[in-house]
Amino acid sequence: MSFPLLTATALAPAIGAVATAAVPAARRTLAKWTALGFSVLTVVFAAAVLLRFDTGPGADRYQLTESLTWIRDFGVTYELGVDGIGVALIGLTAIVIPFLIGAGWNDADPKEGETPQGKRWRPTQGFFALILLVEAMVIMSFAATDIFLFYIFFEAMLIPMYFLIGGFGDRAGEHDEEGQARQRSYAAVKFLLYNLAGGLVMLAAVIGLWVATNDQLGNGTFSLTAIADAKAAGELTFGTGTERWLFLGFFFAFAIKAPLWPLHTWLPNAMGESTAPVAVLITAVVDKVGTFAMLRFCLGLFPEASTWATPAVIVLSLVSIVYGALLALGQRDMKRLIAYASISHFGFIVLGIFVMTSQGHSGATLYMINHGIATAALMLVAGFLISRRGSRLIADYGGVQKTAPVLAGTFLIGGLATLSLPGLGPFVSEFLVLVGTFSRYKAAGIIATVGIVLAALYVLVLYQRTMTGPVKPGLEKLPDLRMRELAVVAPLIALLIFLGVYPKPVTDLVNPAVEHTLSDVNKSDPQPDVTVTEAEGASHE
Repeated sequence: MSFPLLTATALAPAIGAVATAAVPAARRTLAKWTALGFSVLTVVFAAAVLLRFDTGPGADRYQLTESLTWIRDFGVTYELGVDGIGVALIGLTAIVIPFLIGAGWNDADPKEGETPQGKRWRPTQGFFALILLVEAMVIMSFAATDIFLFYIFFEAMLIPMYFLIGGFGDRAGEHDEEGQARQRSYAAVKFLLYNLAGGLVMLAAVIGLWVATNDQLGNGTFSLTAIADAKAAGELTFGTGTERWLFLGFFFAFAIKAPLWPLHTWLPNAMGESTAPVAVLITAVVDKVGTFAMLRFCLGLFPEASTWATPAVIVLSLVSIVYGALLALGQRDMKRLIAYASISHFGFIVLGIFVMTSQGHSGATLYMINHGIATAALMLVAGFLISRRGSRLIADYGGVQKTAPVLAGTFLIGGLATLSLPGLGPFVSEFLVLVGTFSRYKAAGIIATVGIVLAALYVLVLYQRTMTGPVKPGLEKLPDLRMRELAVVAPLIALLIFLGVYPKPVTDLVNPAVEHTLSDVNKSDPQPDVTVTEAEGASHE
């Protein structure tokens, strides 16, 4: 058996979580370096996955596969494998986590004057251990090709996320310490209840899928490859009604995780009450599992139902795009503004998935990558600013570019990436999604374009109110970015510029997987509707 590279990639942060949690209470700095070291080790494994992945013609759809029988009587296997989309998202996850650890270096340290409550009081160790645990579960979700295995990690990641939101929330709020604790608790419980509800509905669909395969094949299975082979051989067919109900069960859970309107309301609370690194972890990493799963499971398992649901999903996506952008415009809280902007961006991602074109799918996948990097850059710089002033309210800022020009400059670049400025990574993603949308649904493309205009408004208004104008009282001596903070933000900005100028490495990676997904749903790109007269044809000749 070849080296289980995918398992090793997920195990590295899991072992790191245990090692970090085991560091003695007084050795906070050691805990931080332990977490950072294991996150960098995960980057090394992820790079090895990328290097071993074959994008050439004729290459297998799922590569680096691992398969072991787990629960034989129920057809459950420990089965891993990645296509180009999975590799790209594993890479995003591995790259982002070290920057989150660097950005949150002091976020879980005791406040000034706070004393340990016994030997068990180790918030720093717990904070970084939970981040690494989430990373391990997300990587397993991207690699799992057994549906039951995927479901386990899809649900299990809620537990560490709950504690990260509720136990390590933002200390800069409008309320006193007790009020902030209540707000964090509310946000954490809301996050958990929404996602648990989606998971329970999905569990019913997972059981229904097993029953359907057991009835027709004689042995129930959760293996994506086994189900695909059985369908190709004509041994497995879902009735129209069965397939649509199963699709709705899966899609409901993924739409909550994504998050898609109207199942999005947990996100602004969760991001607003979290520390900046945890807010990035939610929207740049965890939420991508939802959109990824739409591509892998909804379209791959239920092609007829996906086509049937396409008009409704496109409408929901368009509402998310416009609604999220409009609410971002009206926010007083900086972090909630970024949260609503993310809801709008996820609308673009889901739109790209369900227009069923190669440009839409490539753009949606690239959007997952670029949105993760852009949101990380903007939210982390916003977090650095908030930690200095102690307030999330936009009205408490002004003239920051005069006292902290580097902070203001990096904030501007992160904002410009969020509004998809040409030359930065998100522009390519948004352009491909819109091209794919216009080629099949022109009216939807026109409505989606409104989101671009609104994005320019809420980003530039945010920058104008916080960074320009006279310096607000209390900001006269605001310190600029420190070396540690620059080390976190500069590579993210470099990635945004690189992917904006040269996205080809990522598109080459994901395009074969896009072709496979389109073949699953029996879709091809629409042909251009061009009429050429005989005279024009002759002149061209």
